[in-house]
Amino acid sequence: MKFSVSEAAQLWQRVLEKVKIRLDDRNIFDNFFDGSFIHEIKEDTIYVVVNTSLAAQLINTKYIDILHDILLETTESNFKLVLITSEDIKEAEKNILPSKQEEIFKESYINPNLNFDNFVIGAFNRSAAQAAIMIASNPGKMFNPLFIHSESGLGKTHLLHSIGNYIKTNKPGAKIICVTSDDFFNEYVKSLTSGKDTSSLRDYCRSVDAFLIDDIQFLNDKKKTQELFYYVFNDLVRSGKQIVITSDRQPNELKDIEQRLVTRFASGLTVQINEPDSESCLAILKKKIKSNNLSELTFDDASLILLADKFSKNVRELEGALNKLVYHAILKQTNHIDITIAVEAISTMVGGKFIQDEITEQKIISLVADYYNLTPFVLTGNSRNHQIVLARHVAMYLIRNTLDTPLKKIGQAFGGKDHTTVMSGISNVDKLLKNDEMMKQAISELKSRIKKE
Repeated sequence: MKFSVSEAAQLWQRVLEKVKIRLDDRNIFDNFFDGSFIHEIKEDTIYVVVNTSLAAQLINTKYIDILHDILLETTESNFKLVLITSEDIKEAEKNILPSKQEEIFKESYINPNLNFDNFVIGAFNRSAAQAAIMIASNPGKMFNPLFIHSESGLGKTHLLHSIGNYIKTNKPGAKIICVTSDDFFNEYVKSLTSGKDTSSLRDYCRSVDAFLIDDIQFLNDKKKTQELFYYVFNDLVRSGKQIVITSDRQPNELKDIEQRLVTRFASGLTVQINEPDSESCLAILKKKIKSNNLSELTFDDASLILLADKFSKNVRELEGALNKLVYHAILKQTNHIDITIAVEAISTMVGGKFIQDEITEQKIISLVADYYNLTPFVLTGNSRNHQIVLARHVAMYLIRNTLDTPLKKIGQAFGGKDHTTVMSGISNVDKLLKNDEMMKQAISELKSRIKKE
């Protein structure tokens, strides 16, 4: 379905009119939806410009389902919706790769909002941040590769993109690839399915100045992709090009990754990001408040201390809790956030878990077992039957995403399985959710059942 500029404008106007009717609070519409417009429509994706990154976060968190429903109702087509800001467009236009190479690693993207200026440094991440700044200042000259590892949500991806942004700013014209390990795997598969060998992909990688790859652990079991990455790695190091790798564990703990790659990962500098302390959490909150053009005076110290105490193990959850607090204050139409409002805002959340529902790992296992007509005993056992394994992976995925349970603890709930087995199962569901409609339906229905518990 193609739209002209005027048709796109008319379409979005109709969508906004329906949004205005659906929303209970006119202030939300005026502050976050009004003035938005369609930037472009590419295939099945509509890119909509909103006024601020905070507006994008709020809409994505609370109203994206409403927008999808209204778009489907208005267009009778299942469009994907991506919210961006005018600054995102400007940055994207600055860093378009040459047209002859744009089909290779077209997923490569450096988020302009992730930089060293808004990365809060504390005792928990200081060594990692200092190493990142050093190699960004002198790419390929000091530590190669730089290997950053931590649990999920502690800022390693932020550092990866900060390095990319710093090099772009200070070395104009530098060519940078910033991808996930899944992107690298997909590019490898694309090379094979297009009837070509991987030489052009390898040549392209060799031509870059910095290669930044996120979540390298997901290359596990992909032997041919690992082989290609091994040669790319050697090519880049020999030519003095910078490599930065992130992972959820240190090199010698990577499972199903070739030993020759593991030794090369460990040959440069390995740094860890730990859980943040309370002081660092407060600094992160204040930085986030400032970056969203809010006043720190709006918040009582006690309200911020509460968030820092409750969400100190995961920076991503900490920032999410702040967004929920701001949203709650908007709904209450207050310009002052004290401890009472903060308690109300996060009363159902502690470390990402919903207290009032008392959802447990065992409850989710029972719900999934019932959904697939199995018993919990079979689901948590050692059967290698394909359908049982898939159901087991679904249960692991839902426990991780609903309760944010540590991988080791999830493994214990499934008969003492290794945390890498749990991670592999969760990754399998993540991949299926991209294209498998049956999996999408199963996860959606199971999430609804969990909410009703």
